[in-house]
Amino acid sequence: MKVVIAGGTGYLGRLLTAHFTKHQHADVYVLTRRQIQNEAHVYYLHWDGETKGDWTVVLEGADLLINLSGKSVNCRYTPKHKEEIYASRLKSTKVLCEAVLALKQPPKVFIQSSSATIYQHSEEAFMTEAEGRIGADFSMDVCKAWEQLFQSYTFRNTKKIITRTSIVLGNNGGAFPIMKRMTRLGLGGKQGSGRQYISWITEDDYTRAIAFLSTQNEGVYNICVPNPIRNAAFQKTLRKKIKVAFGFNTPKWLLQLGAIGMGTETELILKSRCVYPEKLLNLGFKFRTPTFKAFDV
Repeated sequence: MKVVIAGGTGYLGRLLTAHFTKHQHADVYVLTRRQIQNEAHVYYLHWDGETKGDWTVVLEGADLLINLSGKSVNCRYTPKHKEEIYASRLKSTKVLCEAVLALKQPPKVFIQSSSATIYQHSEEAFMTEAEGRIGADFSMDVCKAWEQLFQSYTFRNTKKIITRTSIVLGNNGGAFPIMKRMTRLGLGGKQGSGRQYISWITEDDYTRAIAFLSTQNEGVYNICVPNPIRNAAFQKTLRKKIKVAFGFNTPKWLLQLGAIGMGTETELILKSRCVYPEKLLNLGFKFRTPTFKAFDV
């Protein structure tokens, strides 16, 4: 199996590279701006995320192309950062789509990453692929533009899939190690009202879901467990799991001050993402860890 991952040196890219080399016996080609030495069955190719280059050769005859490229949203939403977030997503998607159109043997499947934050803040209603409410703010607009650009291309022999991914929880990177550290420091109480939902998925279920979708019909899919959890319950369960007796609650105003100091935005904590993977479940995908209570920290 031949897999190409654009922007594959980040947290999710590393997870997918490990999964496909170990469980799918694949050769993985990673498109990256960094200079990295090749490993067994993992080959790193330089690209700038904007223009065609020698890297387009590895797309010929690929079984799967995954696009994860984009500047991290874990930053202050200054005009400069907003422009970079948009540009890094749209330019990389555009150049990949145009490269695929020019190939004689294009990838069989093209999985385009998006985000579950495309849905509106919801503390009650579940956001499914068919019924989810998509509104208008910076984060939702970025996701909409990202998806619309990808959908504007028509491929003759390449199946198109969009994944609206929730937060991925695990100990190999991402947000979860930071969550645990803050809880151990005594800041593991509810954040804001505590009523906001966290939609999430484990590293293992995330990589399995991506591999599973590569064999399914094209379309848009939510990548999350079917059991989102409210912030207050999440924090309480996390304290119990790592044996921390008490956690201070953090009001919204204090989170806003802390976000400025940490160079990030409170949206990452306070937005309620109540997302439901209806299409994955209908296809028969089985989550190994469907609840946070069952999650092994």
